[in-house]
Amino acid sequence: MATPVSMQKRLAWFLTVTMLAIFGLAGRIAWIQFGEGQRLSTRVQDQLSESRVMQSPRGTIYDRNGQQLAVSSLNKSLYADPQEVKDIDGLSVLLAPVLGITSADIKERLTDGARFVWLKRTLEPDVAKAVSALIKDQQLTGLGFIEESKRYYPNDKLAAQVLGFVGTDDVGLEGLEMSLDKVIKGQVRKQVIDTDSYGTPIFQSIFSFIPEKKGRSIYLTIDSNIQYIVERALDAAMAKTGAKTGTIIIMQPKTGEILAMASRPTYNPNQFGSYSSEAWKNRAVSVVYEPGSTFKAIITAAALEEGKVRPDERFIDKGYVEVSGRQIRNWSGESYGNVPFTEIIKNSINTGFVEVGLRVGAAKLTSYARAFGFGKITGIELPGEAEGLLFDPREMRDSDTATMSIGQSVAVTPLQLTAAIAAIANDGVLLKPRIIKEYRNEDGTLAETFEPVVVRQAITPETARTLTALLEKVVHEGGGKLAAVKGYRFAGKTGTAEKLNPNGGGYLAGHYIASFAGFGPVDDPQVAALIVLDDPSGIYYGGTIAAPVFNDIMTQVMRVLNIHPDGDSYVLPPVKTVESLAPSDVPTSPGPLQEVPYGQVLVPALAGKSIREAGGILHELGLTFVPVGTGIVVKQSVAPNTPATPGTEIIVYFESVNAISPGG
Repeated sequence: MATPVSMQKRLAWFLTVTMLAIFGLAGRIAWIQFGEGQRLSTRVQDQLSESRVMQSPRGTIYDRNGQQLAVSSLNKSLYADPQEVKDIDGLSVLLAPVLGITSADIKERLTDGARFVWLKRTLEPDVAKAVSALIKDQQLTGLGFIEESKRYYPNDKLAAQVLGFVGTDDVGLEGLEMSLDKVIKGQVRKQVIDTDSYGTPIFQSIFSFIPEKKGRSIYLTIDSNIQYIVERALDAAMAKTGAKTGTIIIMQPKTGEILAMASRPTYNPNQFGSYSSEAWKNRAVSVVYEPGSTFKAIITAAALEEGKVRPDERFIDKGYVEVSGRQIRNWSGESYGNVPFTEIIKNSINTGFVEVGLRVGAAKLTSYARAFGFGKITGIELPGEAEGLLFDPREMRDSDTATMSIGQSVAVTPLQLTAAIAAIANDGVLLKPRIIKEYRNEDGTLAETFEPVVVRQAITPETARTLTALLEKVVHEGGGKLAAVKGYRFAGKTGTAEKLNPNGGGYLAGHYIASFAGFGPVDDPQVAALIVLDDPSGIYYGGTIAAPVFNDIMTQVMRVLNIHPDGDSYVLPPVKTVESLAPSDVPTSPGPLQEVPYGQVLVPALAGKSIREAGGILHELGLTFVPVGTGIVVKQSVAPNTPATPGTEIIVYFESVNAISPGG
């Protein structure tokens, strides 16, 4: 039996060991907490969390008047945790018709072994609503939604190649969406996701994410009303001529701003995956071609500037000329005899231009071509711009100089030629083409604005004015008569060129490019334009099929820009402000339907419609659309429900939304 003393000793040892253990444990805890705490906490966090990149919405793209061209919205994306799905086969069959994908595809995603799989991203609101109802009604497990940013193009195909499109992961893939991706893209935020001990994300606590600051908004120089006019005219020309592709550009000569830029074929950026990459291509900047006779304006500029020709100088035309063993004939096959240079440019006589080009010489011609911006990218903000092609003058033979003088042996982009024509209109000053007007912050404040950029003085103002007078004769007396706009003075040059063989080895027999380049009004040029119709069927002369497109577009653009005609012979319908419209002038509900005589149509009610909507309706009925102003329709020249013969001119007055808003 233990004595009291031994019991006390044992108790003392026990207490000592216990206290030492407690102190040791406390020390260990303290060390873990304060010495290793940060490292271990990070390790645990790494094991029970993962990070995902969260992207806030992109900035909006507007036209110069504040019309939305590209916007972003938050859409639900559907994900699944396959281990939480009770019946993969049944779920696949249920979701397939709602999501618009095959049940086999859904099943494949759910059985690839991952704990997190996307089933479909950025669902349309009605689809997301249908899936939510399905989850609730069928008590489906393992499914959830994450909000992601999705890009929309409210005008569908309008300016598609300019705008481009955005991929699933909010990356710009074409057009301005690609070239300005860093500017327009919203903030990227790394979101830490909590997971359970098996590494499964606890989704309900993660993705309820409020987007942070959006990207900058972009205001373009594009005018959506003019863009619409241009695209409609291009579509009509393509249908009429059977051209394979086409391009139209409109530019302000005094600022370098692009008002419209259209290419065909085209696509809808909302469904870009349904189109070929050829439709995505912005032909205005990425395609090169031989300009043909439109380039003769540049040859004339060089010859006038160098004093190698006078407008009244006379030439003897035999219908052909031989240079270095090569015979060059006039496009018409005719001989014009003894003619002044004014007739040579007016009728685009090849022999005269060959003689003038040889006088100037290869070195000088190439130098002026470069001065007008050929052979080098313009630097516009669009991706994929081509440089074009100019020969090294040291390697050019006389035959090369001769063909260059008629627009062959050079390759240009439509944008380069438009900028060069605009330089002639701008007293010989070449400006850098621009399609960005300004950047604005999310709160609407101005972040950055862009001013005209002078590249160089290509020719003197005096030479530019002399050349303008010669080009005006082309439109009003020569091969460009069909481009003439009643009541206005325009200058320009037609072009018809053989197509180069893309595989090399000369030209494609029977394939041509028809074009017209012009500007005006000549007293104070406000617009320069280029129309290019590639590979038309049947008639292929630029003066016959491209010049009328110029006329059609400019007739409407003059009204949109409120540019009044010259003289009293033709009066532009006045633009009435909302304040000046009498109550009886403001459109009311349509009158009673009338019996429509054979061969006529009823004029529709257009009040409240946009310029695009009004133009489309009148175009479908075969009526001539004449817009005045911008905004929405406030008045039309022919009352609704009035019978009219197809082709009748309907003047439609537009005012901005703000101007007609009550109290605005």
